[in-house]
Amino acid sequence: MEQPVTAGRATRSYGAGQEALEALVGASLTARVTLDEHGMVTGWNAGAERLLGYPAGQVTGRRAADLLAEPIPVRGGLPALAGLPRWNGDVALRHRDGRTLTVRILAHHRPPGAGSPAWLVVSALTDRQPPAGLDESLVSWSFAQSPCCALAIYDTRLRLRRANADMERATALTEEEMRGLRVSEIVDDDAGRRAEQDMARVLRTGEPAYEENYLRAPGESREHAWSAFLSALRDHEGTVRGVCLAAHDMTEQFWARKRLQLIAEAGRRIGGTLDVTHTAQELADVTVPALADLAGVDLLAALDDVSEPPPRAVPADGPLLLRRVALRSVTPGAPESVVPAGTVDAYPAGSMPFESLRTGRPALHGTTDPAFTGWLAGDPARAARVRAFGIHSVMTVPLAARGTTLGVAFFVRHRNQEPFRHDDLVLAGELVARAAVGIDNARRYTRERATAVTLQRSLLPRRLPRQAAVEVASRYLPAGGHADVGGDWFDVIPLSGARVALVVGDVVGHGLVASATMGRLRTAVRTLADIDLPCDELLTHLDDLVARLNTEEDDDGEGRATGSAQQPAGDLRATCLYAVYDPVTRHCCFAGAGHPVPAVVSPEGTVELVGLPTAPPLGVGGLPYESTEVVVPEGSLLALYTNGLVEAPDRDLDSGIGRLREALGRPAASLDALCDTVLADLLPARPADDVALLIARTRALDARQVATWAVPADPSAVARTRKDVVAQMERWGLSDAVFVTELVVSELVTNAIRHAEPPVQLRLIHDSTLICEVSDGGSTAPHLRRARSYDEGGRGLLLVAQLTERWGTRQSATGKTIWAEQTLTPA
Repeated sequence: MEQPVTAGRATRSYGAGQEALEALVGASLTARVTLDEHGMVTGWNAGAERLLGYPAGQVTGRRAADLLAEPIPVRGGLPALAGLPRWNGDVALRHRDGRTLTVRILAHHRPPGAGSPAWLVVSALTDRQPPAGLDESLVSWSFAQSPCCALAIYDTRLRLRRANADMERATALTEEEMRGLRVSEIVDDDAGRRAEQDMARVLRTGEPAYEENYLRAPGESREHAWSAFLSALRDHEGTVRGVCLAAHDMTEQFWARKRLQLIAEAGRRIGGTLDVTHTAQELADVTVPALADLAGVDLLAALDDVSEPPPRAVPADGPLLLRRVALRSVTPGAPESVVPAGTVDAYPAGSMPFESLRTGRPALHGTTDPAFTGWLAGDPARAARVRAFGIHSVMTVPLAARGTTLGVAFFVRHRNQEPFRHDDLVLAGELVARAAVGIDNARRYTRERATAVTLQRSLLPRRLPRQAAVEVASRYLPAGGHADVGGDWFDVIPLSGARVALVVGDVVGHGLVASATMGRLRTAVRTLADIDLPCDELLTHLDDLVARLNTEEDDDGEGRATGSAQQPAGDLRATCLYAVYDPVTRHCCFAGAGHPVPAVVSPEGTVELVGLPTAPPLGVGGLPYESTEVVVPEGSLLALYTNGLVEAPDRDLDSGIGRLREALGRPAASLDALCDTVLADLLPARPADDVALLIARTRALDARQVATWAVPADPSAVARTRKDVVAQMERWGLSDAVFVTELVVSELVTNAIRHAEPPVQLRLIHDSTLICEVSDGGSTAPHLRRARSYDEGGRGLLLVAQLTERWGTRQSATGKTIWAEQTLTPA
């Protein structure tokens, strides 16, 4: 032991354990000396005194160089050693009696600031020899009893000569039973044959070899992973005399690596889609056969009918209803499972799935556990499957995410004879936790998307209104895949004068907000169409509305959620195409706001795109909207659509338009069949965006269904006009409507002559209804008012409103038109 350096210096304190260790190793068997950075002796133990004869008191505090009989064989002497971490070699020392001793020493240079002397110099004393043969015995014992690896020695015939205890345990054979056998005879599988080929190569080349083997010893249920090193054994002349095999049991590291690989694979494969069933099946697919022979996922049946699970998802006393949504087995068809995928089963209290969900903890059971046997005792069908397939180990893991209980996953082993271990339960819990988040995401997405789709469909027309101007067919497809529902819409709006408005629009973005905004815009379009605004004016008013909505959002200072992203406040955009078709004149007026242009298909099948003036989307503002009017032959097709029909990631817009023209030009049995053809030709099975398609076949009213009179601006012309109307009604065979029509014509013509400006024109349109229109050059619109008892007038327009189905007024470039529509009684 080191002695105190000088008087007054505190000695190092050792515990009882250190003292026992010092006594065991024999401190005096080693000469130990400590030096400071200046080469002064600071420590001198009994071994050093026995080696050189100096007591500690005579040496400490002196220069170590005074003890040297010859200089240390290092150039520059001791100071040159200051930069070395360690030095060893032979040193000539002078004994106290004057003798010179050559001593082999080992000097350690300690780092500065370690709180200990700078140098520790040690030398083993050789005056005590171990018992004879001890070294050879230690070598033999170390080989036989090596605790770190399995060792075996083979001769040049690759016959086993020696094997240690670990090798005996690995092969379940004793050294005596293996002596003289080849590796391929000891281990009768591919691993043994590969090892023997590697050993032959080591004998031939002398180069070491490495390989990994997977073996299961007789009587063991678990396969072991071994890393084997093969090296040549040489004599003093370098001749190869044999081969040494050292194999390390890497089973725990192997399974840890397999678990990490399985977790990584689960991260790649689970949760890639927003589909509950698909995500659950991904969990089962990942774990079979890597973890289990049979795996499945059961979700609470209560989730089928409600958006959120009930507060008490697991009843206190059972039974618990679970729907099997995923199943995977190493056996085709999963015959081990009593419950097939897609069906609901009841689990009583005490059953493993029930208890896992009740406690919220994963569970591992063997078939002999009381909990398992008690459950099987009440379920003969399940007990029969357990016996038939040799099921011996089961794990159940609850599925829960964000505080919501979703169901339970189960894992079964029957082909793999090794039972589940605690590590397997931890791994299963990790995999199920990942899948639970994916399933919950998919469930929430499905619920929100269903809500948005329901909202969107409720805002779209459930059935197209009756009107005589066009025959209409439509299609609306919500986006598939990862996309959310959007703001696409279409509408057919009957207008006065037998005209009809066709509308298609698209709100930029997805989700509930886009659907709700679409509903607001559709309502606004219907309101503006009801007052018979021209196409370009209607879009101008709609643009103002979108601008006001943006202003409202800016004032709120909050973004709008659009699907999975947050849309910035005040960033509402929409496109729209508005068309009005008149069956009397066969004119169609189009106006667009950043929307794909419509297509017109002639009766002969020629497809042309309507050239519309370039206009920005709604909400941009600053630019006017213009309309285009074209003459459409009777029987032509008008195709209005949203950009989801023609735009796709795998093609440009021009290509999509070209394919649309080809599809529209093909003959079809009906408009519905043509819609189906267009969608089939242009869309994948799961379109990436919402699609709205509206196709209308135009009709034209015969000239004999329209009667027009120019009325002089003279009150006396009213009587003549009534006679002309009665005569026309008789020719149309509408005698039952003569009385009402006379009153309506008399009132509207009289008001036009009395209160408006010429020219005055009367027009009757006979179709499914009877429409009476009176046009004049004035711009003041009439309105209903309540006439007082002493008023001489004011009741005529109220009478018109009472006698007709509907009435209204529309402005034109030259004045206004007041119209009234009657429902005709079928003959």
